[in-house]
Amino acid sequence: MDSVIVGLFGHVDHGKTTLTKALTGKWADTYSEEVIRGISIKLGYADMGIYECPDGSFWKDDKCKGKKGKGKLVKIVSFLDAPGHESLMATAISASAVIDGALLLIAANEECPQEQTKEHLMVLDMLGVKNIVVVQTKIDVVSKEQAIKNHNQIREFLKGTVAENAPIIPVSATYGVNLDKLLEAMHTTIKPIERDTKGEPLFYVLRSFDINKPGTPIEKLNGGVLGGVMAKGILKEGDDVKIIPGYISSKGETTSLSTKIASIHSYKGKEKEATPGKTLALGTLLDPSTTKGDKAAGSVVVLKKSDIAATNNIKVEYSMLKRSDMDNTQIKEGEVLLLNVGPSTTAGIVASATKKVLSINLKKPVANIKGEKVAIQRRAGQRWRLAGSGTLV
Repeated sequence: MDSVIVGLFGHVDHGKTTLTKALTGKWADTYSEEVIRGISIKLGYADMGIYECPDGSFWKDDKCKGKKGKGKLVKIVSFLDAPGHESLMATAISASAVIDGALLLIAANEECPQEQTKEHLMVLDMLGVKNIVVVQTKIDVVSKEQAIKNHNQIREFLKGTVAENAPIIPVSATYGVNLDKLLEAMHTTIKPIERDTKGEPLFYVLRSFDINKPGTPIEKLNGGVLGGVMAKGILKEGDDVKIIPGYISSKGETTSLSTKIASIHSYKGKEKEATPGKTLALGTLLDPSTTKGDKAAGSVVVLKKSDIAATNNIKVEYSMLKRSDMDNTQIKEGEVLLLNVGPSTTAGIVASATKKVLSINLKKPVANIKGEKVAIQRRAGQRWRLAGSGTLV
């Protein structure tokens, strides 16, 4: 059975949260410390199963919408939209190593394309994410004629892009209309990409938690929990690991945290190994105060014997996006940029710049992993806009 990680893309108001709730039964943004007590934590946005029913249709549980017979679990989907970052797109670039496919949500009650939708499709194009399903949302708030007009606008907008041949599925998440067709399209279109399971293990920490209830006796305390995805390699229960950059003091000094993997959990429950292709929770022996409230988010987990270390100075081999809607001038020495490096987001000041390589002094340290993807954002008015991408050298 396949496991896939699916990125959620689309304009902020085009119904990502409502769709996630309709598919998984979970609101996307209710991950308070209270909600996620208990170790089998659902990460990213949420996880779900796709079930094939005896009549060949697909549904989100084995009850198959009251049809005869029981559905068979054929795919586990982890939705990934790392919360708390400046920009989903920049996060997607740095996390592109872990995404198998994407849902691009476009609302039927607005002209297509909206600015943000253009930007998101540009990112999917740039990343080479080919397994895309386009979801035409909010069909319940427009007339049939308007829905068809919008559908035609979407098809026109997708021409010549990586999503040109993507299925477009009209849905109403509010009323659950056409979710079976969406699940079918997701099952047939989004296949697992080839993963590097032989390389040096690398786990991206996207969330981190203290799952202990207040007043728990010391002898019954659980260690800190790290939630995220394997970018490559395999980690096993009992492995000695370190978290980089780990603890960052108020002065910006780092101390990598060493621990042992006590347990591994996924949508299916307890696992012996952490493998790429699904969201995971790693139970550790860390003091839970070091992981409470996403304190460790943005770090990476590697084997204790790894040479990977934290750095405040990076070199990036990069290329600029050609954008008609913002400044395309050469990046200059002294310019402040916002950078996504792997799972981490940090500001940096350009120390030196050529047309191909930037040297950047970072405000917050990151793990220095050669070849790691970097998203570069520049200030445009009141917001940061995606300007380019590159890799650590």
